Amino acid sequence: MKIVGVSGSIRENSYNSAILRTVKNLIPEEFVMTIYELDKLPLYDDDLAAAGPPLPVLEFRKQIEKSDGLLIASPEYNYSITGVLKNALDWAATNTIGNLLTNKVIAIIGASRTVFGTVRAQLHLRQVLLAASAIVIQKPEVYIRRVQDLSLENGILKDERTLKKIQALMDTFLSRIGEKQ
Repeated sequence: MKIVGVSGSIRENSYNSAILRTVKNLIPEEFVMTIYELDKLPLYDDDLAAAGPPLPVLEFRKQIEKSDGLLIASPEYNYSITGVLKNALDWAATNTIGNLLTNKVIAIIGASRTVFGTVRAQLHLRQVLLAASAIVIQKPEVYIRRVQDLSLENGILKDERTLKKIQALMDTFLSRIGEKQ
């Protein structure tokens, strides 16, 4: 089974990208996880979509289409999701070239440097995914707060308490994907 991991951050040392690398090490071998980098996607433009999307968009959409589920790891910027993540979701769920998120199983996780974690961003992300008719894992919710204080080793989270929360979300997510098969 295939999972696509999407980080809402394109920062080189992104904590949310570290979460995806961490998850890749936690999931069972029967699941293959590809982490898709969003930095190559152009800004969404309905005219561009109608004329034939550029190659990076086609590649991104192909990854989603071939996947059994998506794991989105997003920071919180200004109480919401990042522009780069919203842009990617617009490319994935556009009516002009087809909504690939309909009935796609999606899990959400996020880390930020604040004491609130990504509570508000995840709320907005859930609204966007509801509009796209995605199947979003509701619980457990994982908001990793003050991520800069957690132990990272070679870009992988090592904090046991956080790893337990991530594993609980992944167990639910992978189980839900299995139910759809």
